Amino acid sequence: MGPHPAVAAIRLAVRRVLHDILTDHTGSTAEPPYATVHAPARARAHEGAVQTAHGRPPSPLVLAACSGGADSMALASALAFEAPRLGVRAGGVTVDHGLQPGSDLRADEVVLRLRELGLDPVESVAVTVGRDGGPEAAARDARYAALDAVAERHGAAAVLLGHTRDDQAETVLLGLARGSGIRSLSGMAAVSGAGGRYRRPFLQLDRQTARKACMVQSLPVWDDPHNADPAYTRSRLRHEGLPALEKALGKGVVEALARTAQLSRDDADALDAWAAQAEAGVRDAAGRLECAKLYALPPAVRRRVLRRAVIEAGAPAGSLFARHIEEVDRLITGWRGQGAINLPGKVVARRQGGRLVIRQG
Repeated sequence: MGPHPAVAAIRLAVRRVLHDILTDHTGSTAEPPYATVHAPARARAHEGAVQTAHGRPPSPLVLAACSGGADSMALASALAFEAPRLGVRAGGVTVDHGLQPGSDLRADEVVLRLRELGLDPVESVAVTVGRDGGPEAAARDARYAALDAVAERHGAAAVLLGHTRDDQAETVLLGLARGSGIRSLSGMAAVSGAGGRYRRPFLQLDRQTARKACMVQSLPVWDDPHNADPAYTRSRLRHEGLPALEKALGKGVVEALARTAQLSRDDADALDAWAAQAEAGVRDAAGRLECAKLYALPPAVRRRVLRRAVIEAGAPAGSLFARHIEEVDRLITGWRGQGAINLPGKVVARRQGGRLVIRQG
């Protein structure tokens, strides 16, 4: 008799991602020469060292980012099960944001649970959460900085994240509320980060599948009270906004939003590629942007060229919004002799002699 359907679903999702990581790591779709079954962590590490000596690439290390919640515990359990079967070393990391009393003790509990699953290495990282961009954005920035540091320190090939289809739907709605364009509607990518470091195996699975997988495996989970706190935008959306949409529009809203994310991402990627190719053709011999040539581009492509130029000049991408690019775009499409546009990062855009000049200061 096979595993429970929920357990089978999470394992299959992780197995597919591990195959992708192995393909990237070895440059081949063939079965990895170092595949093992039920190999203990120490044996796998020793095996990797021996194979390195014989010229084969060492087994890649994949980390599960785990908060102790149902999504990430399901992820960690699936990684612990699948990784040895594919010759992949599997570890875990939890981030202590220090935002609640006893968060350090909770992080220690998560470390213990990950080790009980057989993951190695496992560690907890404490971070200080700032205030830039609001509490949710600041916590996210601190968390990813910590995960980047851990991945670099251990030489990890990838870090798995437990975001589900429900998280994707929430992200799409938050992007829609910001009015930031099609890229915001594309939600979270299945692969992101420098060199494709971050992988999200569960974007096609719902939250209940992950929770059910934990329950049938008797995995203890921790429900973060922040996820139910109406002070946080995502929490209000999860407990009030999405249920209201489903009541008004019927079931299937989450699935439809997740499909919207993928379609939007495909469109955004195509437009980004078009903009990258068009940019060289709208610059003069000195590399300055020519307003007439920019005007001839489709608006969606032109604004992407402008955004790239503003970021290259020093504007932080995270602080650059649609309204900023619209103001710069008016220097091209609605030129009435207006003055310079001040942008984040002390970047200034102005029109001079039929050219668009974008620079700091």
